[in-house]
Amino acid sequence: MKVLTVNCGSSTLKFQVIDEEGGAAPGGGRPASGSVDRIGGSGAIEFTAWNGKGLREAVAVADHAEAARRVLRWLGDAGMLGAGGVAAVGHRVVHGGERFVEPTILDEGVIQAIEKLSPLAPLHNGPALSAIRASRAALDPAMPMVATFDTAFHRTMPEQASQYAIPPELAAKHGIRRYGFHGLAHRYMVERFAAVTGTPLEKVKLVTLQLGNGCSATAVNGGRSVDTSMGFTPLEGLMMGTRSGDVDPSLAGFLARSEGVGIEEAESWLNNRSGLLGVSGRSRDMRELLGVEGQGDVPAAKAVAMFCYRARKYVGAYLVALGGAQAVVFGGGIGENAPEVRRRICSGMEWCGLKLDTARNAAAVGSEARISADDARIQAYVLPVDEGIIIARDTVGCLRRR
Repeated sequence: MKVLTVNCGSSTLKFQVIDEEGGAAPGGGRPASGSVDRIGGSGAIEFTAWNGKGLREAVAVADHAEAARRVLRWLGDAGMLGAGGVAAVGHRVVHGGERFVEPTILDEGVIQAIEKLSPLAPLHNGPALSAIRASRAALDPAMPMVATFDTAFHRTMPEQASQYAIPPELAAKHGIRRYGFHGLAHRYMVERFAAVTGTPLEKVKLVTLQLGNGCSATAVNGGRSVDTSMGFTPLEGLMMGTRSGDVDPSLAGFLARSEGVGIEEAESWLNNRSGLLGVSGRSRDMRELLGVEGQGDVPAAKAVAMFCYRARKYVGAYLVALGGAQAVVFGGGIGENAPEVRRRICSGMEWCGLKLDTARNAAAVGSEARISADDARIQAYVLPVDEGIIIARDTVGCLRRR
């Protein structure tokens, strides 16, 4: 079965056509892929197909609905939506709330339920819904579509990790709990580690780090999430590209009162003007910050140091919570491509057996590799995340169960 996977970020749309049974076919089971970047701004499109068809252009794209329509038009022109082409569409949705804990076939009722959850992940659920609606409008009504949810992987957290210390009646009334996010990415790292090392999934014990513009850490025991750094919304936890991560819960209210703005504006500052961007005063891009740090940019150096320290703190906490682990696994744009960041996060952790091999770490840029020293008691791996294959597997599995 060929599945079109659609993965919406706050200003991006990435897609792949994945042939679950076509690993040896032309394109290696990936007949087409591409992205639309800087949606809502200047815009950039890059689509490629194994048959040589492609499209690369700079063009303004108003929203995720338009991005989805452009993808579907191109796939149609490339001959991938007719007979023998795409048979189903899988959409990544960030927040599934308490209702959606497994892949779910999309219908109007499900779409409306996802929309009600949008305030909990406003940067992501809204764009995903726009792409879902555009896809349903553009494709044959008989085309099955499935949503797979980032929060679902963390449904296995025990209450001591998933609950906040607030009155339970308030938590129950408003569905307040620690949901966790980046579930597809963490799940991929867990399953890939099991495959690479020949470890049965039920025996996998890891700390996984998804480090990109959004960042999260997860403690995994028996192949399952038992704690994670993001909570009720994606703001909690690690320092990120534009998000503050952990702050005193009173801070948003204090800023609103002190600056004479609404609480929504104060929360926007924490989500959109903080993190690497806010501390450096320059950029959310780790590559740029590492470059200017070497030129003596003090605020950039401070931002990088804070980012690495906070990640290291979570790694240490989760190793304690797990009582040790087989490995620490790095994924995401920063985790996969920034050896210096990985080095700083793991620096000083020899006491617990986590020790990197300098040459291996330096060589692992965008590639799958073990980067720990031979005598390390806790291993370290770089496992580039492939959310598309998880979306495709979930879509096929969901449709076969119906």
